[in-house]
Amino acid sequence: MQYKRTQLLRWLSTLSWQEGTRQRFALMYNSAIAMATLSIGMVMVHERFGPVVSTAILMVSILLQMAVIGSLLVLRSILLANRDHEHHIRADSENARRRTAELFAMTDMLQAAETNDEAGAVLMVTARRLLNGNGAALYVLNNSRDRLDLARQWDLPPGYAAPDSLAPGLCWALKRGKVHLNSPDEGGLCCAHHASSNAVLEIPMMAGGQVQGLLVLARSDPQASFEDDAELTNLRHLGTALADSMSLALSNIALRDKLRTQSLRDPLTGLYNRRYMEDTLERFLALSARSGNPTAVIMMDLDNFKDLNDRFGHAKGDAVLRDVAAQIVSGLRPTDVVCRYGGEEIIAILPDCTLDDAVAKAEQIRLRIQSVSDTQGCAVSASLGVSAIPETSVRGEELIPDADASLYLAKASGKNCVLAAERINSGLTVARVSDRADVDQALW
Repeated sequence: MQYKRTQLLRWLSTLSWQEGTRQRFALMYNSAIAMATLSIGMVMVHERFGPVVSTAILMVSILLQMAVIGSLLVLRSILLANRDHEHHIRADSENARRRTAELFAMTDMLQAAETNDEAGAVLMVTARRLLNGNGAALYVLNNSRDRLDLARQWDLPPGYAAPDSLAPGLCWALKRGKVHLNSPDEGGLCCAHHASSNAVLEIPMMAGGQVQGLLVLARSDPQASFEDDAELTNLRHLGTALADSMSLALSNIALRDKLRTQSLRDPLTGLYNRRYMEDTLERFLALSARSGNPTAVIMMDLDNFKDLNDRFGHAKGDAVLRDVAAQIVSGLRPTDVVCRYGGEEIIAILPDCTLDDAVAKAEQIRLRIQSVSDTQGCAVSASLGVSAIPETSVRGEELIPDADASLYLAKASGKNCVLAAERINSGLTVARVSDRADVDQALW
């Protein structure tokens, strides 16, 4: 808005200057014509008078001719000044058109950016074209919204080192929501995070009433400073335009990430949801069929969870579910996928894992879940069922039903135990593995 207001004032001043120039030009032109006409008339009639009067008329005529010549010279200087002014206006208009085109192109590119890194690359390319002789650093607010992390930096002066992160409470630009100039040499107020002698211009990036990031501009030449008021004003306008476009892009990226997370994860436990589990299991089974490696599934269900909710309340039940989910995730490999199957049921998919290894890991998980009792102050346990392809299941669609059947057998066997599905080629019946003495010493 401020940039548009400045452009309007510049346009009005241009019109005023042009109108004044036209009036002065018309006045001097008419005066020159009148003096030239009067001079010619005096020359034509001077012979009708006596010698003295005739000489005086000729002298006045000469003076009028000199005045005409002077007026013509002044008119020429006015025309040259007007031409230079028009050239300057055209140059400004061309620069404004180019800047506007660059900003539109940047906005169009930012709409296709899917990550903060891609958006930062678009900003860097545009800033290098528009902010000649100025380097920049881009800070993006983290997911916890308690600090800004350095996302990208380019063309900064050698004496200036952009910090890897900064707290919003230490930045005047973010606290005020306005552009702030850190200039230690001029004795101005500087942000607490600014630990350099270089003058930098900090521009907050706001969207939707929330801080999205911070754009820091600095002279690429360490000897240069922001001394020219007109240049500083122009830099503020361009930097603000860049920051506004970038803030909207960061807001859209954050919103897309949030929606993607909500579509894939359970909001209470942070585990993947059932939809993601089904897609992932299908992919793992396809890879297993191609490579011949086994894939195991562990189905878990908290024991007496309804009684826990009735006795301690749903808030306690939610806290137990969150702690149990954290214990399960920390007890598995990064390649394993843990999902909330529904209610208090949780399923873990273990690629490249045999039945025996999955049973040993399930027993470790059972003990981890049982340890939640100490932190929550109530009895917490779980029954677990294990299946694996190709050891217990022939087809992929049998994997989860086999694990689920083992889980219900574990429930019927007294709960708080691990049961594995029957092996296909051994004819062994379902066995209660938690009673085996060597399970606790099993290695993953």
